[in-house]
Amino acid sequence: MNDNHVDGQLTQRAHQAMLDNGFEPEFSAAVEGQLSSIEAAGEPKADAAIKDLRELLWSSIDNASSRDLDQIEWAEALPNGDIRVLVGIADVDALVPKGSPIDDHARRNTVTVYTESKIFPMLPEQLSTDLTSLNEGVDRLAVVADMCVKANGDVPESTFYRAIVRNQAQLAYESIGEWFDRDGAAPSDLQRLPGLKDQLVLQRDAATRLHAYRQAKGALEFESIESAAVVDGQIKGIVSVVPNTARKLIENFMVAANVEMAEFLEAHGSVSLRRVVKAPERWEGIVRIASEFGFRLPDKPDQPALAAFLEQRRKEDPDHYPDLSLSIIKLIGSGEYVVERPGEDTGGHFGLAVRDYAHSTAPNRRFTDIVVQRLVKAVIEKQTSPYAYDELVEIAQHCNDQERAA
Repeated sequence: MNDNHVDGQLTQRAHQAMLDNGFEPEFSAAVEGQLSSIEAAGEPKADAAIKDLRELLWSSIDNASSRDLDQIEWAEALPNGDIRVLVGIADVDALVPKGSPIDDHARRNTVTVYTESKIFPMLPEQLSTDLTSLNEGVDRLAVVADMCVKANGDVPESTFYRAIVRNQAQLAYESIGEWFDRDGAAPSDLQRLPGLKDQLVLQRDAATRLHAYRQAKGALEFESIESAAVVDGQIKGIVSVVPNTARKLIENFMVAANVEMAEFLEAHGSVSLRRVVKAPERWEGIVRIASEFGFRLPDKPDQPALAAFLEQRRKEDPDHYPDLSLSIIKLIGSGEYVVERPGEDTGGHFGLAVRDYAHSTAPNRRFTDIVVQRLVKAVIEKQTSPYAYDELVEIAQHCNDQERAA
């Protein structure tokens, strides 16, 4: 039996599994028609409501094989010692209006689904890997999180606005991590673009501040043996994911943007869609594991205490720390999407040690991020919310169901 036949069988099984779990594996004719009209619209334009930030030295860091770039970054040192960080997030909503055929497909599937033989993208690849992807050297619309990072890592000030941006350097975790952590050779982009080395060092410094602030609040530092798909239209293989400074940089910027976006909606009296990881109901199991290592945890969930235990084990036995991390993660449990009205408290994110958190930085592959983007843009543009409370509740529950199914 040849490889093509095996791949065909696996793809057929994947297609059927998508149907069995309530997903729509193929795009409709209506989606294709909408896509044609989007492609004919041409390049985006700046106007009075859209800032022109194309001259900034934006860059992205992602997997070398990634083609759907949701996020780009830029930073500047301020005279008072603060670091201003801008995170540009792909403005998918600008090309995919609420209630359109492409939006309806994304709302049903809610996520991009990765199977052994085929990827089922939430958005057509002409969008997610091109027209709404923040690719190098092209003009794209973005929603920008503009944050001020203090010396202690606090972010007391942030704002959001729309902009037209241009990614100047599409960088990879692997090469930038090697340069950061092991004094590896500087990637060619760092030599091609004057100022990019200093820009990345400043971003690293800002990320270090953000990380230290969350650590002080009790953020949990897990480490697992992860793998990632090698993707080229379809999955070509699996490689190990090695943690490095480049990955942590993007992670910290992503968390900061997600926190600030949730707080932005709260501050402006908007309903919001939150990602919540509640305090563990099986805390006694975590206490029992800690006691096996001679570490006493409080009787009630305590983030700083658990963080201290994990850090001790990571230092004392790094080889087995991924196994311990996995055990603790299972006992904490998975997160869920909930809807929060202004003034309500639906709970925070236990693992990240933050009270407000909204998925917002991956709109090319998560529907919740498009929803949050629309809520934020409505505030920016002083319009009424595009979603009623009951509609958001239905979306949250459906996204929870589809996440488990995926």
